[in-house]
Amino acid sequence: MNNRKRVTYCVAEHYFIVEAPETVYEPMTNYEPFVAELPTDKQPLFELHVDEPQESLPPVPGGREMVFADKSDEDMPRIEIYRNGEDWVLRESMSRDSDICLQITANKDFSQCRLQQLPIKSRFAIDNGTMLLFAFTSAQFATLEMHASVTVRGDYGYLFLGKSGTGKSTHSKLWMETFEDAWLLNDDNPVVRLKEDGAFVYGSPWSGKTPCYKNDMRRIGAFVKLAQAPYNKVHTLRLPEAYAYILSSSSGLKIVPEMMDQLYDTISRLIQTVQVYGLECLPNTEAAQLCAQTIMKP
Repeated sequence: MNNRKRVTYCVAEHYFIVEAPETVYEPMTNYEPFVAELPTDKQPLFELHVDEPQESLPPVPGGREMVFADKSDEDMPRIEIYRNGEDWVLRESMSRDSDICLQITANKDFSQCRLQQLPIKSRFAIDNGTMLLFAFTSAQFATLEMHASVTVRGDYGYLFLGKSGTGKSTHSKLWMETFEDAWLLNDDNPVVRLKEDGAFVYGSPWSGKTPCYKNDMRRIGAFVKLAQAPYNKVHTLRLPEAYAYILSSSSGLKIVPEMMDQLYDTISRLIQTVQVYGLECLPNTEAAQLCAQTIMKP
């Protein structure tokens, strides 16, 4: 039996705790910049208790009814969600057609959770488990976990949104190649938080295929919806389109009305605070220059 550790992390000024065998922490270098002490006046969003990796996962406990199954994209994780009364079971695979490799059991508000995982998928299980739980439990605090790439210039972070393959990472790279002062805050899963003094974007331990785990933050300069095109053009999105695209880029549990109401409210206020643009573009320097000239804050 491995010795166990209990570690507190802080992401976007929210705290959560992972309690796990010491060997589980060895590949979790992406979390190291976010290690923190829990202030005495703060409560963690959630505590995740991680079991020893096992060769097979137990079946879904009896009496649970499947209430959600996401099988939309072939190369994206498949999520199954079961419920019985007030508790939850979340199961996930690495792709639409692969076997389930992690199972989370949680109480009503996801504040106390248990993670079971296959040994060869341990890093995937920890990352996806904490990402899901963070999104679910932070929604009540005007917080959005988003699918985006974030490039910083000066005091502002600019979020590039789009479905997988539309060029978010490519456009961030173009900014960094074009502008000497540009740098990457996060390349896949930044956290947006709406506060009394404005909207801010934070780095996170989750950054997709790009190892970019910066514990830093910036005021949001703009959101940019990317689309591939044989030309370069920037335009301002109308509020309904901006709302729909921010929502589609944000993580949440659609079957929980209270959670979705919180996301709807945050997004409604966010698009009144930050401009949302559409960029139809080629993957070239001119696209980065045009985008920056149009959207950058002085």
